[in-house]
Formats: sequence, structure tokens, C-alpha cells
Amino acid sequence: MTRGRGYALLAGLVAAIVALSTAIYVGVASDDGTQSRNAITDSRLPNNAAPASTGTWVGTWSTSPAAAEPGTETTGMADRSVRNVVHTSVGGTSARVTLSNLYGQSPLSITQASIAVAAGGGTPAALTDTMRQLTFNGGPTVVIPPGRQVMSDAVRIVIPSDADVLITTYTPTSSGPVTYHPHARQISYVAQGDHTADATGAPYTEQSMYWRYLTALDVLSNESEGTVVVLGDSLTDGITSTAGANNRWTDVLSDRLRAEISAGRDLPRYSVVNQGISGNRVLTDGLGRPADNPSGLNRFARDVLERTNVKVVVIDLGVNDILRNPRLADPNAILGGLRTMVGQAHARGLKVVGATLMPFGGHRGYSDAREAVRQQINAEIRAGRVFDAVVDFDKALRDPYDPRRLRSDYDSGDHLHPSDKGYARMAEAFDLESLKGSAPAEL
Repeated sequence: MTRGRGYALLAGLVAAIVALSTAIYVGVASDDGTQSRNAITDSRLPNNAAPASTGTWVGTWSTSPAAAEPGTETTGMADRSVRNVVHTSVGGTSARVTLSNLYGQSPLSITQASIAVAAGGGTPAALTDTMRQLTFNGGPTVVIPPGRQVMSDAVRIVIPSDADVLITTYTPTSSGPVTYHPHARQISYVAQGDHTADATGAPYTEQSMYWRYLTALDVLSNESEGTVVVLGDSLTDGITSTAGANNRWTDVLSDRLRAEISAGRDLPRYSVVNQGISGNRVLTDGLGRPADNPSGLNRFARDVLERTNVKVVVIDLGVNDILRNPRLADPNAILGGLRTMVGQAHARGLKVVGATLMPFGGHRGYSDAREAVRQQINAEIRAGRVFDAVVDFDKALRDPYDPRRLRSDYDSGDHLHPSDKGYARMAEAFDLESLKGSAPAEL
């Protein structure tokens, strides 16, 4: 063999090794955007990875990882299939998902994952011929280190608007605490063993009111050009809304926006995603490392700025800062936190719509002093000294005869959270024209 042929063979061998190495790794992002690499294996379900049509990637659904699920510290979800049920805001022709191991204490190994359109409401069964395998850099397996998240490859699937979608993951081994969102107001499902490819739903005998691992569903959409991200607490999480009915105020807002656009009204074609966490505060984290229920300030970059194709931010936070502070809350500190988030949004060119704080008279945490703090914050918000635009939820839902309280038919009964009718009223009070425009120019 000549020296030239030897070099050529060596070069070919090196190129083959590099190509193989590239094919068997997938990037996994942490909350700060750093990357790590993880091996993958071969696939089983059909997967049409390359998007077949043009459009814009937007968020059609999302949720915030809120905590480590109690009772999962030892076994996690080992040898179980988790079928999360989520409801779309807009439709698309391709989809991708984001999975999180934020609260895990060891690597999360997902060996199979799938996506399908649900056969109907309240079922783990898939619509015929919609089951697709999800892949990660071309293969079905991904290992997500503790504190990290990963986005799947895009897969061709027609996702309707205002529909339930099934996203299923299988984990063969424990990763320690399961990253979850506890107040889903949606029934999801669990099966023993690997049933990610099962379209019948028959093995999914266990029901759950949690979303596990899954934090976002994006679609390649021709009906939307951007995403509205709503940051909030239990009032946005929809904690007292009817389970499985998609009656959170953000759901109703999405329906309103889509209907008005269909009727020919000149409005931005946006999807709406919900980043509410029950009990959330502007200033204060929960316990643990990473913190359960991180403050609005600490999660703003992750849960708002990192969402797909964000155009407008809506903030409805502050009531828990008043109610959960053992001392009297400082209204200036809460307003300062809200203004900090607005500044971060403006730095990204994003417009911010902010909500007044609704009344809580009759709630066990009510006091005249706390009511005075709420009124001070609302006065600043209404005066236009906090947000670019305002939705006055306080005015829309308060009792006209006792403004310290929710109107009785808008009250779920706990004098803090709305009824389904109250959530609908919140969405109706939102001026859709406020979604137009962008952040004001910095002087």
C-alpha cells in the first residue's frame, strides 16, 4: 500500500468515526442554556422528522415546573409510562416538546416517547393514525441530567387548535424526584411498563391530576405568528376551575382571540400559553434547592423569555406576596419586583400587559391593612406606572356593593379564587387591542 492510499484510508476512517459520534449524541439544555451530551438508541414507531410545510414555531401549550413530586424520591416513575394530556391553543403541521428534569437528583433516562391527538376529551386513547414517535437528535432515547431540560426533534403531525394532545414518556429506571406541575386541572394517565406506542389507552388504568416532566408543546403553525405568555399564580393556574373543561381564564382568552380573528377582526394572530403556579409570589421562593415554586423574578427568564417566539407578556402576580407575608407586605417592594420583570421584557423588545390585583375580602388571610396594600399597588398599576397596558381584573370581578370582595357569582366560595364564570369574566375583561404593538422605545 502506498503512503498516499494509507493516508486516504486513515482520513476516511476518521471521518466515519466523527459522523458516527455526531449521530449518537444529543444536546441537553439547562435553565441557563449550557449544553451536555447524551447517547441515543434506535427507534421503533414511525416518525416523520422533517417539517413538511412552512409556518412559524409558536407555543401552543406550556406549564411551569413547580416542584419535586412528593413520594417519588426513591423510585421516581421507574418502569412506567406517563401519558400527559394537554390542551392546545393553536394548531400546526409539526410539533416538538420540551421535557424537564429540573428537580431530579440523578439522570432521567427516557427510552421511548410519543405524541398523538387524543380520540376525545377525558380519554387516554389516541385518534386513529395520529400516533408518532418522538426523537431526540434522530433517536428515541435521551438522558437528561439533573437540573436540565431537552427539546425533541420536530415531528410531522397535524395538531388541531382547541384539542387535547397525548404526550407519553417511558422511563425504565428511577431518576429520583419527579419534576411536576401539581395543579393541572386536567386528568392525565399512567401505565405500568412501556406503552408509549399504545393507541387504545387500555393499559392506562391510573389517573393523575399532575403533569410530569413535560413543560412545553410547540407547533409549526400557519395560523399564529407569535406567543402570548401569561405569568401568574393560582388565579392563572385555574386552581378552582372545573377539571378537564379548560376553563382557566387563559383558555377562554385563547378562544376569544381565535374567534375574533376568524370573524375578520384585525388582531395579532397569537397563541396563548399559561405559566401560572399556584401560590406563586413576585419576590419569594419556596423551600428547597432548586426552590419549589420559584418567585416570579427568579423564573421570569426560564418561564417567559425562553418560551418559543414570545411577542407579548401578561403578568398577574402579587396577591400571594400580600397574603403569605407573616408581616405586612411592602407595596413598594412588590411594585419594584413587577417593574424589574417589565424591564427584562423590554430588554427583549416585548410588550407587557399587567393585571390589577383582585379582592380577597372574606378570605381567611384578609385584613384591612392587607387590603390597603392591595389598593396601593392597584393605584400604581392603574396610573400606568408599572405596565405598558392594564387589564383591570379588580374592577371586572369585584362586588359593586362591597369592593373588598369578589362578586358572589364570580367567587368559587373561598373568597379568593374565581368560579368558572369568574374566570370567563377575566378573559372577557381583557382588551384584545392591548396585544397590538411592542415595547415602548427606550429614551
